[in-house]
Amino acid sequence: MQPPEDPAEIARKLTELKIEHRDLDAAIARFSADPGADELQIKRLKKRKLQLKDVIARLESRLIPDLDA
Repeated sequence: MQPPEDPAEIARKLTELKIEHRDLDAAIARFSADPGADELQIKRLKKRKLQLKDVIARLESRLIPDLDA
């Protein structure tokens, strides 16, 4: 899958990813508060959250104009 090139499309995708990241944060907090929670599931959620953070950072850097140009 090719990343979006259009700044408006990048901004839309960023919004979606930030919402998913926030939702994962809330889910992780809920699971962590439950003493009987599945640790493997929590680790998977945390890994997905980190992956989202990386993608968000890459997309945000694409929205910043190249200063060397």
